[in-house]
Amino acid sequence: MAGWLSTHVLDTAKGCPADGIKIELYKVTGNSHKKIAESVTNADGRTDSPILPEGQFKTGTYELIFFAGDYLRATGQVDEDILFLDQVPIRFGMNEDSHYHVPLLLSPYGCSTYRGS
Repeated sequence: MAGWLSTHVLDTAKGCPADGIKIELYKVTGNSHKKIAESVTNADGRTDSPILPEGQFKTGTYELIFFAGDYLRATGQVDEDILFLDQVPIRFGMNEDSHYHVPLLLSPYGCSTYRGS
């Protein structure tokens, strides 16, 4: 079985999927970051396809950056110039050819993640 990476975002303050969040995926090697994918969440809070599909999957260290501030402003949850959460980075490792799912649970003043299924 080949590995692949998926993600989604849930807005825990509003109790719904977070539609329209830009997400970038980086491969991390030492102090180097190389952008390898970009996507936007759909009405279900998910990307339309895996952010790292089977054909491109390699084990290693990665970082997802969720552009949460744009979403929080667009949904009227914040209006400050400087936000508590703006770009939310999640760095994680994938050490086996398997499905990895890294969701973001988001509110204007808190977030969490886990390895989902």
